Amino acid sequence: MKTSRFISAAAVCLALVGCSQSASVKGVIEGAAGKNVVVKMLDVNTYNTVDTLKLGSDGSFKTSVDVKKGQPEFVYLFVGDNKVASLLLSEGDKVSVKADTLGNYTVEGSEESVKLQEVEASYAAFMQKVYSLKTETTEELQKKISKIYVDYYRDRMKYIVSNSKSLTVVPVLFQNVGENFPVFSQESDAIIFGGIADSLSTVYPDSKYVKALKEEAKKRSDRLEVSLSLRAAEEVGFPDFELPDENGKMVRLGSIDKKVILLHFWTATDNVSKMFNKDVLAPVYRDYKDKGLEIVAVSYDTDKVLWGTTVKNQKSGWINLCDGLGLSSKVFGLYPTDKLPVSFFIVDGELVDSSSVKDEASLRRFLDSKL
Repeated sequence: MKTSRFISAAAVCLALVGCSQSASVKGVIEGAAGKNVVVKMLDVNTYNTVDTLKLGSDGSFKTSVDVKKGQPEFVYLFVGDNKVASLLLSEGDKVSVKADTLGNYTVEGSEESVKLQEVEASYAAFMQKVYSLKTETTEELQKKISKIYVDYYRDRMKYIVSNSKSLTVVPVLFQNVGENFPVFSQESDAIIFGGIADSLSTVYPDSKYVKALKEEAKKRSDRLEVSLSLRAAEEVGFPDFELPDENGKMVRLGSIDKKVILLHFWTATDNVSKMFNKDVLAPVYRDYKDKGLEIVAVSYDTDKVLWGTTVKNQKSGWINLCDGLGLSSKVFGLYPTDKLPVSFFIVDGELVDSSSVKDEASLRRFLDSKL
């Protein structure tokens, strides 16, 4: 009997724990008595409505929001189209809000929500400074805008470093000046995104916001790597890279010592690509490999088994490379490969114009002129 009572008590306890995964919000919105307040939750880059409440005669309201443990949520209050308050809620928070319909508000009961309010106030003040300037594109105006931007960028950088384990840094990292100009738009900001993503992962490993930040950090890191490769290309004459071959051995393009390198991008999932390898490249390679030609075939396949089997069956003899990441490969973007298959030519260490190469005949003429 005692055991049964213990199990029942434990079940009730677990049920209560499950029910406690929420945060409560109450408050007053001045000047909005009788209107509806809409409670929206951020889902990375979209709003989801979670509740709609009719305000009392004094503008009061009360609601609760589902918040899982270790996964704080960005929650916003709207009256009509006006956002009147922004909150960052953790499980168990009991928050009190005082707001008006102009976006002025105070919040108590959530330290992170207070920080978020300060973040938004700083951003609003920054944008107000930008918009307060005249619209003429004079040199003096550009200097003023640049100074405002640089000052804000440095201030936000300090905030991010000082709050590296607070989710309030996430919206800071994604702020924009206007529609298409991120505050953190420099290539080197990729390092900041990566560092903050790693820091937040130690505190909120399951947060969807942290996962989205990690994805953005990877994209920026890849772009930075591409940019650095392009800069290095100014020295070596072409964008260099390193990828594994079918045996897993890393091969660097810049290490291939041949007079002419035919850099070929293709995919084993495309019959046109496979036929081009067999009908055009194979016979050309047989005739010119001893004259100083090497073919480096880079595949954008994600199925490395399919790719490896295709390469084995083709028995081409040239260098085949693939990292299995498809269009997420670090090589993607180094060369314009909007349509596959496509080839580029490196002659004596320099990327050369090969627009005249249209088919096997023109390819042979091109090689005859270079070898």
